[in-house]
Amino acid sequence: MHRILTPLTSAVTYSRWLHMLIPAAAASVWFFISDAFWAPLLFAVPIGLVPAMRLEEGIQAQLLLTPSERGRPDASIAAASSSSWADRWRTVLWLEVRLLISAGAILALWLPVASIELVLSTAGRPPGGLAEGLDPHWWNVLLAPLPIVPLLVLVVLGGRLSTAAARWLLGPSPTDRLTVLEGLTEELLERNRMARELHDSIGHALTVAVVQAGAARTAGDPAFTERALAAIEETGRDALEDLERVLRVLRESGTPVSRRPTLAEAERLLDSARSSGAKVDARVSGDLRLVPAPVSREGYRILQESLTNVLRHAGPVSVRVTIAVDGGRLELEVANPLSGAAGLPGSGSGLRGIRERAALLGGKARTESREGEWRVSVSLPLDGIRWSDAVHRSSGR
Repeated sequence: MHRILTPLTSAVTYSRWLHMLIPAAAASVWFFISDAFWAPLLFAVPIGLVPAMRLEEGIQAQLLLTPSERGRPDASIAAASSSSWADRWRTVLWLEVRLLISAGAILALWLPVASIELVLSTAGRPPGGLAEGLDPHWWNVLLAPLPIVPLLVLVVLGGRLSTAAARWLLGPSPTDRLTVLEGLTEELLERNRMARELHDSIGHALTVAVVQAGAARTAGDPAFTERALAAIEETGRDALEDLERVLRVLRESGTPVSRRPTLAEAERLLDSARSSGAKVDARVSGDLRLVPAPVSREGYRILQESLTNVLRHAGPVSVRVTIAVDGGRLELEVANPLSGAAGLPGSGSGLRGIRERAALLGGKARTESREGEWRVSVSLPLDGIRWSDAVHRSSGR
């Protein structure tokens, strides 16, 4: 009994009923003008082909049919304009289904009228509507609650049917899913980047504090101790500013991620390396415009970190950069000659960050010393399904 009555106590049951009654009200106005019941179904075709109609229907369905999913990136009903003819025809079919369901809602409205007619018939008035044909009698009041039962059943089942149809016909298209996944990727990558920055900042501050405090303790020089404390204070203040900045961004989760460069702007990185004295030989093959935005943005950051490592550890040496779009993958390699231990990067946060960026997009990063060169090789898939799966795994979905 509890399972039967639970839907009747849920607010979403009645918001779904309201969703059914909205087109029913519009159809009722039409029926006052004409008895051509097929006309609303015919008019729904050109209306559903308007791209913005899918957006309007999606917002209304989210608000009234699935209010708990409203605003969520993984909502089962999309709130976006039609981006293809398939979306438009699905919207047309949704409008047709919605009008048919609303016809049932109109019939359901006669059920409470029947209850009222049964109550009034106790005063000797012949009942009308669905109760027409019954003789007026005092015991009709006992029958008055009966039409309410099928009314409640129609409200619950009609709402569930509308929700299922909306999820099927207004559900996210592949384009909608890719857009959502790009947003999730951006957010995850941005938070990952901030975590690395915060790690470096706090780690540097703690290192300085430990070293300076130890030196001051052993030096026994008041002047040196004062300078050490000043350095600890300054470094700690900078670390606190970085911490506050990162926490502010994390708290304001709705803040959009600022625009980030893509591989289309890779020449700017190469020119910067050349201006630092490096001799950069760059080879680009394939159309970089075919690279999805999240992959292109992370490819840019990987290239940036690789060039930075070259300048930091090997200095202004010759650098060979290869960027290729081939076979559904983005291949990126940065190679520079080794010049003793200084030319060989370790396993610091820079290389770790490259591996993390590649893994997040479902790709692989390899760093190795081979044939007298230090090479950073990264391979990223262009297939949105593969890197979107990596995003879901990393986000715990």
